[in-house]
Amino acid sequence: PKNTNRVFVVHGHDDAAKQTVARFLEKLNLKPVILHEQSNEGRTIIEKFEGVAANIDFAVVLLTPDDEGARAGKTDDLKPRARQNVILELGFFLGRLGRERVCTLVKDDVETPSDYDGVVYTKLDHAGGWKIKLFNELKAAPFDLDADRAFGP
Repeated sequence: PKNTNRVFVVHGHDDAAKQTVARFLEKLNLKPVILHEQSNEGRTIIEKFEGVAANIDFAVVLLTPDDEGARAGKTDDLKPRARQNVILELGFFLGRLGRERVCTLVKDDVETPSDYDGVVYTKLDHAGGWKIKLFNELKAAPFDLDADRAFGP
């Protein structure tokens, strides 16, 4: 990490969750980075992703119930899942930044990756309790954050 205060927001199709997290990061004086808002520069999606991800200090990954899936032949057991790009990018940032610089926010009862079992997920609750937990993760990263700015008027 290069101490750029840039936080990548990995998201699926839940635009409200993406915007809520991005606005909270801005309140903390951090720079939310959302891939589709970055210039393409003639690159493929993976080239663009790699280029943008090269200058990131932290990642917030939103596991939102955008898709459904089940084990082959078990279509009566569909479960809500995050988009495949979200799972791929979660793994990428875990490898690049380490678990201590990735916070995964989980909305509702979405399926989580089994290889990531044991890691404590943060519920993306409607009451906003996730903000305190994300703040604490960012503070431990360590970012220089002001709680009054985050939770004040």
